[in-house]
Amino acid sequence: MFPTDSDLVYGTSGDGQNFDYLTGTAGILAVAGIGVAVATAYNWISKPNPAKLPFDLDNQTIIEGPDFIHYSHLSKEGGEIKLLRYLYDDTRTLYDVFRRGARVSNNGPCLGWRTDPTKPYQWMSYKESLLRAQNFGSGLVALGLPPGPGTLVGMYSQNCPEWILGEYGLYTYSMAVVPLYDTLGPDSCRFIITQTEISVVICENDEKCKSLLNNPPACLKQLIHIKPISKETADLAKRLNINTISFELVEKFGTERKYNPVPPRPEDMCTICYTSGTTGNPKGVVLTHENVVANASGVLLQLGDEKPNNTDVMISFLPLAHMLERISHVGVYMGGGAIGFYSGNIANFMDDMKALKPTITPAVPRLFNRIFDKVQSGLSSSALKRFLFNAALSSKENERRRGIIRNNTIWDRLVLSKVQDSMGGRIRLIIVGSAPLAGTVLNFMRCALGCVIVESYGLTECAAPTTLTVHGDYTTEHVGTPLACCAIKLVDVPDMNYYAANGRGEICIKGTNVFKGYFKDPEKTREALDDDGWFHTGDIGTFLDNGTLKIIDRKKNIFKLSQGEYIAPEKIESIYVKSQYVAQVFVYGESLKSCTIGVIVPDVENVKRYAEERGIQGTHAVLCNMPEIKQLILNDITELGKKAGLKSFEQVKDIYLHPEAFSVQNGLLTPTLKSKRPELRNFFKPQLEYVYRKLN
Repeated sequence: MFPTDSDLVYGTSGDGQNFDYLTGTAGILAVAGIGVAVATAYNWISKPNPAKLPFDLDNQTIIEGPDFIHYSHLSKEGGEIKLLRYLYDDTRTLYDVFRRGARVSNNGPCLGWRTDPTKPYQWMSYKESLLRAQNFGSGLVALGLPPGPGTLVGMYSQNCPEWILGEYGLYTYSMAVVPLYDTLGPDSCRFIITQTEISVVICENDEKCKSLLNNPPACLKQLIHIKPISKETADLAKRLNINTISFELVEKFGTERKYNPVPPRPEDMCTICYTSGTTGNPKGVVLTHENVVANASGVLLQLGDEKPNNTDVMISFLPLAHMLERISHVGVYMGGGAIGFYSGNIANFMDDMKALKPTITPAVPRLFNRIFDKVQSGLSSSALKRFLFNAALSSKENERRRGIIRNNTIWDRLVLSKVQDSMGGRIRLIIVGSAPLAGTVLNFMRCALGCVIVESYGLTECAAPTTLTVHGDYTTEHVGTPLACCAIKLVDVPDMNYYAANGRGEICIKGTNVFKGYFKDPEKTREALDDDGWFHTGDIGTFLDNGTLKIIDRKKNIFKLSQGEYIAPEKIESIYVKSQYVAQVFVYGESLKSCTIGVIVPDVENVKRYAEERGIQGTHAVLCNMPEIKQLILNDITELGKKAGLKSFEQVKDIYLHPEAFSVQNGLLTPTLKSKRPELRNFFKPQLEYVYRKLN
């Protein structure tokens, strides 16, 4: 299964031992002996030059026209705005991307994996990867699939080398890939296969083959299994008139037939990426080769000197079924870097990081939140630890504000090394996406890891990142500027009292990375894409004085209270989740009620520490039932709401504490870790009704 936010807790190693994010006692005493003054002097003498900035940080976008359209400075060419389509003349499709990687890496390592946690990573070179991908694609042609963008093939697997070999094998013959989410469930998978009329699905293992063979769509004719399947599964497929064949055998067929490649054109479809959605059936986002290459090119251009190169290694663990991970792969391949896959077993994830020693990783905010919480918890037991750790962070923060990012100071070696070693010790670049990240956590991670961390905002419909923060901009609580491949404007949302003339409105995006529409769904396409080609995101934003974009609200999911006030629950949740006592939150209201209420999943460690300091006994579940704990959390989130400017009718009036996390596995989060609001409402219906009854 794919890792979830609850799995990726950087608190235990593969052998189950607790991490101490500080060095041991000897390290602390060493720092104390050296003294803060000596450390500061040493760091000052050895400090490198500040980061090279791509443009003025006080003026990060170009604004044009009566609609105040924002463009990247990097999209201006000779006094004229030109939206980026590609970065390299010879790399305009994903077929070209892999070949560029082989060239600039000088046939270096490309795909890495390990099946035994006690052994090192094995590597496949770029040329071997290219050859195997072409052989696999040739094998599909040999099985009767015609080359061309109209040929769609399903991919139902967690991240592994075969995912990439299959994907780029399809591109070699202009075919398109349709990923199936590992956690979508059989109904959604059946819907996707039926809507796309897929006849062939590449499956990871016996379990996934079985799930597709349970009431399979009539169009499904062939399962290609990466790992061996049981005789029972093969016999079941045969009875259903569905052929099964191994990935290896398809490659062998391709080697024997050697069909010539049929490279795609930039305008050809490369994928239909289904959004997980929070209601109804998923929507199929149609993306072309140009969409994806333009987006990856925009990211690389904005990263400047920090972009991936042929010495980089990225760990792949976020689902390849989603575009953030796919774009990360494309960027690494374009630079000739290598991709190492986590073993697929969360218990060994930390060991995978240590064995691979990646230099790049994409990440999601909840991962950082867990690291931050674990470190803060470790500091609570010692005043000396807190003093030294805070001194280290203060020193690093002072450097960061001058544009200096590094991990070779005395503070790094003697205080911060455990945090860095937990991620392999070589991380230099992290791209964060998926959800907002608190400024305090972002500042902490930048200082503690001593690496470049940029935040992105994007959507599947725009091939993932649409904006990106700039290395050298130390400010937080924004998502940067538009990439050079797109433009952004704000439009009025009168129901929510947001007006573009006042600098606030719905974020609309137009550019070479914007999708062509939803597959076989013209009605939803018309709702999302206007006649001028602007994609209406449903997110509410404002441009700050320096030209960076800040997400402030969400147009969808709003509801009206009985007194006529509109409520945007996601805005309230983004404020409440900053509480040290809150791990997850669901804000709820009804049109017949005059106030909002909430479900809170308390932060285990911080609530437990609060209880222990006051001599309160009990398990986490017991603590969640204590009025004192509920009042503590309600008071804390209410105070946060006041500081953030929430109106009184927006603040929840009561809460229910739930001891178990919302997760993909229990059906309360999407595979991209967003709340599934209808499911949450149904799941907590008895509790929500009880809370409202008490308020009455």
